Amino acid sequence: MTVSFTIMGEASSGKNSRKIVTNPKTRRPFLIKSKKARAYFKAVAAQAPRCEPLLTGQLRMTATLYYATERPDLDAGVLLDALQGRVYKNDRQVREQHLYHAIDRNSPRAEVTVEVIQDDHVLQDAA
Repeated sequence: MTVSFTIMGEASSGKNSRKIVTNPKTRRPFLIKSKKARAYFKAVAAQAPRCEPLLTGQLRMTATLYYATERPDLDAGVLLDALQGRVYKNDRQVREQHLYHAIDRNSPRAEVTVEVIQDDHVLQDAA
């Protein structure tokens, strides 16, 4: 099975998308996603298809991330996280990634294809 879709908006980097905040009750610091990463997470949730049932087994993701400038690093971490529970159960299922960096100043977006490369049923039958 294969699912293809486009997410409008510039992908946020998972590497540089953490912010330190303090828990008001315990006063302990912890990390949360940056404002840009949280906004992108919401954009993915609003635009990505909801697969029923979720894709199972080992997956391949091919994505072209169109950025508005050359500045951002090529990073699909937030995108992978945001697709959990919508396209697949867990991003650990993605065993193969093909990522491409492109520029579109007027229309930053992610063009994504997720496909099953080995289904759970095949893995169980082989055991």
